[in-house]
Amino acid sequence: MAVYRFARTGDDIADEGEADTLSRHADLQAYRRELQTIWQGRPPSPRWRAVYEPLARQRHRLPLQPMLDLLDAFEQDIRNPAYPDRASLLDYCRRSANPVGRLMLHLHGVDDARALDRSDCVCTALQLINFWQDIGVDLARGRIYVTREDARRHGVDLDDPQNLRDGPATRGMLRELCAWARALMLRGAPLALTLPGRSGWELRLVVQGGLRVLDKIARLDHATLVQRPTLNWSDTLPMAWQAAVMGWRQPHRAALR
Repeated sequence: MAVYRFARTGDDIADEGEADTLSRHADLQAYRRELQTIWQGRPPSPRWRAVYEPLARQRHRLPLQPMLDLLDAFEQDIRNPAYPDRASLLDYCRRSANPVGRLMLHLHGVDDARALDRSDCVCTALQLINFWQDIGVDLARGRIYVTREDARRHGVDLDDPQNLRDGPATRGMLRELCAWARALMLRGAPLALTLPGRSGWELRLVVQGGLRVLDKIARLDHATLVQRPTLNWSDTLPMAWQAAVMGWRQPHRAALR
């Protein structure tokens, strides 16, 4: 909860409310200084005490760098840059999504390279799925996470994103982008089978939730520029079933290889 509150507050500073760009940058810089203050063992100031007092109690169990990476990503959100290629978008995900998974693994005492790589895949996949699910919503806010390289390959013009329209070209582009996200999610999914107890089951449901959103996007024929798919109560049972059989499928697939 302390990690979530830290990330949620920083994201809101960058994205929510009516503050101008300079004010957002100034507030994030102050927020960063407050993080470094508690890491030096000093008490937080009153402004974000509700965020930093709980986090201060965890500071000996948590690495600082992932939280600094999150703040870097929030700063980038304010700048709202274009992404020339997938490498640049993955670099953003490395700082905006992957740190959360790494912090959770750290709290569980998991730090081997394979687990970290799989965590990064799941977190990046979730971020990408959210992008392709929300592309119409983001576009209305002046944001576009499709890379220029992907758009160019499908004949989609990003020079004026406000004129981006649903059609065969954009749907073909989103179909490919969703396949990319699915491949990353499946690459990272075995991590859920290695985590014990509740954390492992929660991660199974997270994985299945992401895959379920991709299925819904596919059922819309990738028309998320005009319609945003969402999960609801009717998805609970299928997701729970898929989460339950994940552990059965993995050893059987291994036996068949």
